[in-house]
Parts: sequence; C-alpha cells; structure tokens
Amino acid sequence: MLGAFLRALGQIGDRRFRRVLLLGVLLALALLVAAYAGFLQLVWWLSPDSIEIPFVGPVTGIDTLLGWASILVMLGLSVFLMVPVASAFTGLFLEDVADAVEDRHYPNLPPATALPWAEGLRQSVNFLGVVIAVNLLALFLYPLAGPAIPLVFWAINGFLLGREYFTLVALRRLPPAEAKAMRRRNGLRLWLAGTLMAAPLSVPVLNLVIPVLGVATFTHLFHRLAAAGR
Repeated sequence: MLGAFLRALGQIGDRRFRRVLLLGVLLALALLVAAYAGFLQLVWWLSPDSIEIPFVGPVTGIDTLLGWASILVMLGLSVFLMVPVASAFTGLFLEDVADAVEDRHYPNLPPATALPWAEGLRQSVNFLGVVIAVNLLALFLYPLAGPAIPLVFWAINGFLLGREYFTLVALRRLPPAEAKAMRRRNGLRLWLAGTLMAAPLSVPVLNLVIPVLGVATFTHLFHRLAAAGR
C-alpha cells in the first residue's frame, strides 16, 4: 500500500494529474460557494429584524450577526465536506488519472473499458451523497469520541474512499461482479489503503491533492493485487 502511494506521489507533476486536480477543486469550490450563498440567504430570511431584551429594549442587527457566525459554521463544515465533494468531482475525471498511471507504469496493458460518462456521473453523485450523509451523521458521534476524533474520521472516510476508489478503478478492467468479488476478498487491505488516503484529509491544501492521489494509488493497488492473484 505504501509503495503504491509513493509511486502515485512521484507522478503528481503529470500534466493530466494537474488538470484533474484543478477541475476537481474549482468545481468543489463552486458548489461550496453556492451552498453557502443559499445557507446565508436562508439565515437572512429566518432572522428577525430585531429582538426585545428586558431592561435593554430592541436590539437590531441580528441578521448581520448570524450572517457572520454562519461563516464560521461553513468553514468548520468545509473541513469535513470539501474533500468528499472534491473526491466526487474527481471521479468524473477518473479515466485521465488512471490512464496516466497505466501509460507510465503499465504500458503493455490492453486498452481499458472506460465507464460511460452518465454512469460515472451517477456513481459520483451516489458517492457524494453517501459521504456527505455519513460525515454529517458522524458529527454527532465526534463529541463522544473525545481525543479519538481524528481516528474515527480517518476510519470512516478510509472505508468509504477505499471502497469507492477501488470499485471505480476495477470496473475499468473487470465486469461488475468480478470487481465486487475482488473488493470483498481484499476488504481489509482496501480499508487500510483508504485510511492512508483519509489521514491527510484534515491537512489544509494537502487535502485537495488527495482525490487525485487516491485514484492513482488504487490504480497501482489494483494491478498489484491482480498480479498476485488476489
């Protein structure tokens, strides 16, 4: 797993890697900005113009105060949601990253069967929904985890990332039933590899590179497992 990650990291300067990284980040930022604009508009609609405080009188500017507070809320949520969103968008450009890895490291392979664009979009949307839902639910568990919050975050997202990335990569070379069976046979290994991807998710800036590195790492991992008969 570490070897696959290091080989992926060594190719980060590839032109196709940079293109996917840029597109994924721009699309993710656009979605988060749109979500924040909608959230802020909702805050303004629901906020009263003023509130009456005993012995003080009417206090205005509540909507402005809540608007500023919402910035902090969205910044906190972005730590948990930015990378899943970027990961989902990166899934739309999976072929570019996987092809770049195979062109450099596995040049003798026959052409892969690319997922239809509509199917890639469907899987990316499904993945985005699952990851956001699971991470929002996990927000209620984190207070119970105490100092183990990072471990819980890594374990949850590691499982999801490992499952999704490996499936998308495997479907390029295997029928769905075989890809699913291969994923099940190597479930623990893929979970650990996904956790290796999830660990840097909490590091600003670095976490934006993880979706691209994840696809590249799991491309290497797929070929190594296939070569080992697993």
